[in-house]
Amino acid sequence: MLLKKIEQFHKESDGTYGSPRIHADLKSEKNGASLKRVARVMRAAKIQGVSPRKWATTTVRDEATRPAPDLVDRDFTATGPDQLWVADITYIPTWAGFLYLAVVLDVWSRRIVGWAMATHLRTELVLDALDMALWQRRPEAVIHHSDQGCQYTSLAFGGRCDKAGVRPSMGSVGDCYDNAMAESFFSTLECELLDRYRFKTQLEARTAVFRYIEGW
Repeated sequence: MLLKKIEQFHKESDGTYGSPRIHADLKSEKNGASLKRVARVMRAAKIQGVSPRKWATTTVRDEATRPAPDLVDRDFTATGPDQLWVADITYIPTWAGFLYLAVVLDVWSRRIVGWAMATHLRTELVLDALDMALWQRRPEAVIHHSDQGCQYTSLAFGGRCDKAGVRPSMGSVGDCYDNAMAESFFSTLECELLDRYRFKTQLEARTAVFRYIEGW
């Protein structure tokens, strides 16, 4: 019976969940199986989740100028929704060229509250993601934390934040830990989706990302 439940949760996660998250799902259903037992059953049945690849940054630090203060200081905690958002951009390879994905993540719920995709890296990409988050959540004085990418330091983005009452915050250059929660989401996205599928068209990629963010 335990193996059947494990197989069910593993299948529902599209084969991504390992023993810790399957154990959490079992616990939510009042199943008393320990983490070690779940891991042992999965090992015997050759069921395993997916793991992220290690990576390293090649960006060089430069603190001579800072467009916005760091209002987070690596403290990614919030006592309620829409107090702190983190944002970042990643790329998605397809046979037809790269797509770029910008996201805005609410720290309290860890939900993606705004996102946008495009074939370019212009400022409109992050503005579209921010506008979706503002439209969906309608926050008051939310902190928007990002890296110092040119899209986030642009006059257009700064003006949009000022108009909407958003408080910009930026980490230091070349330090992934200053935007660790956004980096963590992209690591999970890469591990659970992008490393496991190859997209022939940009439409396929858009559909898969939509299904992952809005569905799963």
